[in-house]
Formats: sequence, structure tokens, C-alpha cells
Amino acid sequence: MSTRELLEAAADEVWRPYMYHQTFEDADAAQIIAEDGHQPRVHSSDALCCGTFGELLQGQLPVGSVPWDPHFLVTMPIALFARAHFMPIAGKRTVTVYPSHKVKAKRLAENLVVAIGASGGILLLQSELPEGKGLASSSADLVAAARSIACCSKRRVQTSLIEKLMAEIEPSDGVMYPGVVAYQQRACRLLSFLGQMPPLAIVGIDEGGTVETVDYDQRRGEISASHRAEYQELLHRACSAIPRGDTATIGRIATASALLHQERAPKEHLNSMLKASEANDALGVIVAHSGTMIGILLDRMAADFPRKLRSVLAHVSPLDNSPKIYLTMTGCR
Repeated sequence: MSTRELLEAAADEVWRPYMYHQTFEDADAAQIIAEDGHQPRVHSSDALCCGTFGELLQGQLPVGSVPWDPHFLVTMPIALFARAHFMPIAGKRTVTVYPSHKVKAKRLAENLVVAIGASGGILLLQSELPEGKGLASSSADLVAAARSIACCSKRRVQTSLIEKLMAEIEPSDGVMYPGVVAYQQRACRLLSFLGQMPPLAIVGIDEGGTVETVDYDQRRGEISASHRAEYQELLHRACSAIPRGDTATIGRIATASALLHQERAPKEHLNSMLKASEANDALGVIVAHSGTMIGILLDRMAADFPRKLRSVLAHVSPLDNSPKIYLTMTGCR
């Protein structure tokens, strides 16, 4: 994986509006790149970051197979967004955040303005991503906040700096990248850029309650060497299937990961969702491994997609009377 691949993905028309104030060039994590030779101008601006429907794959790799930490995930970017609107106040060092319970975003914002020598101010957050469900709401808040602050400073901020600041707060999803990534959520480090997810729909239901990322991460244990080997094979298959747009294999990977995770954090409706998926010849089942969501994957480009969508909705409605449809973020091919 090269920096060039990331820059090309960020320039794709689907991702470009969200990535403009972020860069992947190899440099010191604290380096801030000005857009031009002028002094940063003070203004307010919106920035967005997409969420992810749980994870295509999440688990642990064999010990010693990767640097830093064997815990990893593969993202499933969806077209739901967190929006940040930053208003700098000259001479202010702190950041006031609304809603006030978004304390993680406040911490990242204040650390970022110090790191880049910018003013503090007021940060407004609004999100289409419900909290505590496994849709990366917290990570999306943090990335959107960082992008908005960079935009107000008329600068481009290193992705590695965003990751450094996020790692100090909690395990995070790889939603700061323009596409699907294999990501070390504890270390907040990119394992590999896998490309763009093909056009999929996810019929998702919520099993209720919430999951707090830090609490979940602290209580989950280690897994067996045999399961680690399975996760490594699934990751290898994902690295091949996603660039090819192999929807059948993508569905099988998601289903395998859901089943492997069931013994650690069981989903009440997994068996029912598997039956609904099989009955409708869907691609498979996907879960929020550290959340409350579970969904059925469908290929939006298939000729029989409308029929399958209606049928899947009918099958899952008894489990959740308001199932929702999520669409993947899909770059130009």
C-alpha cells in the first residue's frame, strides 16, 4: 500500500468533499501543511465524516504476524455522517462543545488546536449515527471535528496526527480513510488500504441497548491460535475480494466473522438473520462486533435487488418493526 493509492482515493469524487483538509503524505505526525502562502484566515466551516456499519471483519491476528497489536478490523463505510461546525474565537485556548456530553470530541479538539497552534472556540456536532450502536459514531465525531478545525485554520492536517490524538482517547475505527481499510483499532494505525466497497445495501436491525467502546475493549479477552489463523485467512480473502468487487466472497467473510464472534459477544437474532439471508439468497450477515446492530447484505447492482430488498424487509420486520436500509460508500470504479 502506497501513499499514492490513498491520495488517489481521497481525490475520488465520492470522497473528495470530505478529505480536502486531510493529507496522507509521509511526514512528521505534527507537520501541518498550509494550502497556500497566505496566513490562515478565521472563519467557520462544516466538515463531515462517514460511519461504518459495524465491521466486515473483526478479530485478532496470530501473535507476531503484524507490528504493534494483533487486534484488527475491516471497515464497512456507509453513507451516514457526523457533521462538525467549528467557530474559532481569537485568543481562546479551550473548546466548548455542543452537545456537552461529547467529551471525547472536546478532548480531541483541544489537543488539536494546541498541536497546530490554532485558536480554540465553539464546536457544534450533529450526527446521523446513533451512539453506542457500533456505527462508529464516536470516531466519526472525532474525525469530523479535526477536519472542521483544520478547515477553519485553512490547513491540511496529517492523518497520522489525527490518529495519534484519537489513540489517546479510545480504540477507533478507520473512518478517516477514503474507502475500506484493515485497521488496528487499539493502536489507531492503518494495516492496509483495501480499496472501495462495491455498491451494497444493508438491511439492519438494532437489538437494543448501547455498548461503550472503552468498556467493551477492556473486557474482551484473547482468542485461540486456531481462531487467529481463521481471522488471518479471512483478512487475506478480503484483501483480494474487495478490489475485485467480489460481492459473494465479501458476504461470506462478513458471515464468518459474525459466527466467530458469536461465542464472545452473542447476537440474539443472529440465527434468525442467517435464516432470512439464506431464504432470500442474500450475500450474508454482518454485525457490529462491539455494538448492537446486525444486518443482511444485498448487492445493489443485482437485477433482482428490488425484489430481494422487499422480501428481506418482510422477513426481518418481526424481529424489529422498523428495520433500516444502509448504503455503502462506493468510490468510482
